[in-house]
Amino acid sequence: MTASFSAINRTEYLQDMANAQFDILVIGGGITGAGIALDAASRGLKTAVVEMQDFAAGTSSRSTKLVHGGLRYLKQFEVKMVAEVGRERAVVYENGPHVTTPEPMLLPIYTAGTFGRFSTSLGLMVYDRLAGVKYSERRKMLNAGATADMEPLLRKEGLLGSGLYVEYRTDDARLTIEVMKEAVRYGAQAVNYVKADGFMKENGQIIGIQATDQIHGQTYQLRASKVINASGPWVDELRKTDGSREGKTLQMTKGIHLVFDSSRFPLRQAVYFDTPDGRMVFAVPRDGKTYVGTTDTVYTDDPAHPLISESDRDYVIHAINGMFPQMSIRAEDVESGWAGVRPLIHEEGKDPSEISRKDEVWVSASGLITIAGGKLTGYRKMAEMVVDLAARQLEKETGQSIKVCLTKKMPISGGNVGGSAGFESYAERKIKDGVALGLERRAAERLARTYGSNVDALYDRMPDPRTKAEWHGLPPELLLMLKYAIEEEMTVTPADFFVRRTGDLFFRINEVREWKTTVIRYMSQRLLWTDEQTEAYRQELDRLLLEASGKK
Repeated sequence: MTASFSAINRTEYLQDMANAQFDILVIGGGITGAGIALDAASRGLKTAVVEMQDFAAGTSSRSTKLVHGGLRYLKQFEVKMVAEVGRERAVVYENGPHVTTPEPMLLPIYTAGTFGRFSTSLGLMVYDRLAGVKYSERRKMLNAGATADMEPLLRKEGLLGSGLYVEYRTDDARLTIEVMKEAVRYGAQAVNYVKADGFMKENGQIIGIQATDQIHGQTYQLRASKVINASGPWVDELRKTDGSREGKTLQMTKGIHLVFDSSRFPLRQAVYFDTPDGRMVFAVPRDGKTYVGTTDTVYTDDPAHPLISESDRDYVIHAINGMFPQMSIRAEDVESGWAGVRPLIHEEGKDPSEISRKDEVWVSASGLITIAGGKLTGYRKMAEMVVDLAARQLEKETGQSIKVCLTKKMPISGGNVGGSAGFESYAERKIKDGVALGLERRAAERLARTYGSNVDALYDRMPDPRTKAEWHGLPPELLLMLKYAIEEEMTVTPADFFVRRTGDLFFRINEVREWKTTVIRYMSQRLLWTDEQTEAYRQELDRLLLEASGKK
C-alpha cells in the first residue's frame, strides 16, 4: 500500500474528491460498501466512498465474526441462499486467509433438543452439498463419548452425540478494512467520518451528494453519475431524504456477544447449540478468550450506539449455563462484549429470528441505488450484483464498455500469501523475519497472522532498538500497528484503533486500559489534535470501555 489512505492527509483527500467527477459514489463504509468499492474500482470505474462513522463501525464490526454458510437457514428452506453464501465462504477464505480461517464446529444432539441424530446428519449432508464443501471438511457424525472427548464442558445429561462440520472464523472489521484498502489500491477514494446530508439533483435525477466532515465541520459537494446507498441500518433514512422510502423497509434487530477469559471459561472446541426457546447460539474459543452469542431482538433505538442490556446479558449467560452447567457463569465473569444491529428487510408477520437475511436492491425514480439486507459472507456477490446494475446503466447512458466482475479470485489487501495452502508457510517465514528484527516470537506471530502480506510494511516502521524515545513507551508490536493504522488504514480516533483495527477492546481489554493514555498521546501528536479533541476522544474510549465491560 502507498500512503494514499492516511489519516494525516484525510482533509486533502476530501478536497480532491470535491474537485472530481465520479462514476460511482458509495454511501457506507461497511463490508457491503467496501465490497462495492473494490468491485467498481477494479473494473476501472472512478469510485468514491464516504462513511459517516469509521469504516466497519456499524454492523460490520459487531457480528458473530464468522463467515458462515447459514446452516440455520435450511430450517427456513432458504436453499438458494445457503448454496450461494456457502460457496462464497471458500472465496472469502482464499482471497484473505490472514483474516479468515476454518473453524471446526460441534453441533451437539440431545434427547430433548431441537435436532435429532438423523435430521442433523441429513441437514449437514445437504448443507455440505449445497455449499460445495470440500471433501476434507465435510461433516462427521460423532457418538456421545467422542463428543464429550472433544468438548468436556458440554452437558452430559441426555447427550446422544453430535455433528462436526466446518465454519470459517473471521475478524469482521479487519476484513472490511482490507477490502477497502484493496479498493483504494485500485484507485477508489474513501474517507471516514463524512456524513451524506442530502442529494444534489438535476431534472429530478441524483448527480451527487452534499456531505459534512464530522471531524472538522466543513461541507462538500461530491459529484457522481451513480450514487449507491449501502449504509446498512441507515438505508431508510437516506431513502427518506431522497423521497423514495416506500414499499419494503428495514426492521432492525439487535444481537449481543459476551467475552470471557479462557481461565474462567476454558472452551477448547467451538460449539453451535440450541437454546430452550429454539434459538441457536455460537460459543467460540479465540486468542485465549471464549465468546458467546447471539441474541435476536427487535431494535428501535439509535443504530450507532446499541448497548448490551441486563436482559441480553442474562439470556446469554442462561444459555451458557444450560449447555455448560459445570461452568456456573455469572455476570461478573464477563470480561467484555459487544452489541450490534442487523438491518433486515421487513416482512409482515415474521418473528425477528425468522426474517430472511436475503439482500435486495431497489432503484428509486431519482436513480438512487439501494442495497439492503444480506450477510457478511455474501458481501462480494452482493457487490457484484450492484455494480453490474450500475454498469449496465452507465453503458446505456454513456456508451462506454465496462469490464465484468474481477473479484472472485482477487486477493484482498494482505492476502497475497499463496492462498490458503500457502499461508502457514508464509506466516512462518514472516515470523522469523520479525524475530530477526528484534521482536519476540509472540509479537511477530501476531503481526504476521493479522496483516498477512502487508506485514513488511509494519516491519519497515521498526524504530532503532537503541533509541528509546522513538518507542514512545509502547510495546513494539503495538507501536508498529498504531503507526501503520494511522498512515495506511485511515485511523482517526483511539476507538478506531482499539475497536476496529485491532479488536483489542473485545479480546485484549486489559491492554486497552494499560496503553490507552500512551496511544492517545501519540495520536494527538501525529494528528495535531487540539486539547478539546484529545479530551473528547479520551472520553469516547472510556465510554466504550464502560459499555463493553462495566468499568473503564
